Amino acid sequence: MTKVTVTRKRQTTIPAELKAKHHIEKESRLDVIDAGNGMMFRPRRSFLDLAGSGAERASVAEMKHLLDKLRKEDA
Repeated sequence: MTKVTVTRKRQTTIPAELKAKHHIEKESRLDVIDAGNGMMFRPRRSFLDLAGSGAERASVAEMKHLLDKLRKEDA
C-alpha cells in the first residue's frame, strides 16, 4: 500500500511507480469507483486499447462482412 496526501484543493499525486505500472500519462482519464469502504481509481480504456479485442471471436473477413451488413441496414 502507498500513502498519498490530499492537498487543500482536494488534489493528490499518483506515485511514479503506479503511473508507470498502469501506463498513466499526462491527460490520462481514470474511472473513480466507490468501493463502499473507500475509492478505487482505474485507468479508463481508450478506443485504441480495445483494438483487436474481438480477434478470438471472429476473423477479420467475418468482422468486415458484419460491418458491411450493419452499414447496409443503417442506410
